[in-house]
Amino acid sequence: MTDISTIPAILVPLHDGCAHGAVRTFTFDDRPIADTPPGGFTEFRTGRGGPGRWRVCVDPTAPSPPHVLAQTSTDATSYRFPLCLLDNIAVADVAVAVRLKPVAGTVDQAGGIVVRAGDADHYYVARANALEDNVRLYRVIGGKREQIAGRDIHVAGATWHTLGLVARGTRFAVFFNGQRLFDHDDATLAAPGRVGLWTKADGVTHFDDVAVAALT
Repeated sequence: MTDISTIPAILVPLHDGCAHGAVRTFTFDDRPIADTPPGGFTEFRTGRGGPGRWRVCVDPTAPSPPHVLAQTSTDATSYRFPLCLLDNIAVADVAVAVRLKPVAGTVDQAGGIVVRAGDADHYYVARANALEDNVRLYRVIGGKREQIAGRDIHVAGATWHTLGLVARGTRFAVFFNGQRLFDHDDATLAAPGRVGLWTKADGVTHFDDVAVAALT
């Protein structure tokens, strides 16, 4: 069992007694503001429409100010999901937590966590939506998104929230603002894959304090 004092604070609500391997954390404060995604991340897109635009920007309201990672494209194509995946990582059993703030969007205002991504068309995603007031878990197979679990809960816009996802074998647990919302079993995607962040359509969302812990 891992000593809980060694786990980053944002991951503590996700701690379930299982051992954690190496932990990677990203606060973006050491990343320069540039017209490209930060080093170690690559942009992808599921669905139609234009590519996403993931950039480091300044947000003085951030939990770890001033820099955050933001998806800033406002392409309103409905079935469009910009992704930003971590490079050089392939893991199946993992705990991921992030702070996110829905900033703008008329079609959608959402942010999510991607795990087990084989490519831009195959992955799981847990996301919180400020326009719909819910948190959902989806699987994406061949570019087609299917909801497999969820819960209605208030998601305030222009407000920082914490979102967490634990994937271990066929078991998934989703957390929101430190509360364990729901668990679900699914065996569709079992292979190791990449971890990253997700938005939808014209949603502008800020992300900070990304923490990724492999489970052993």
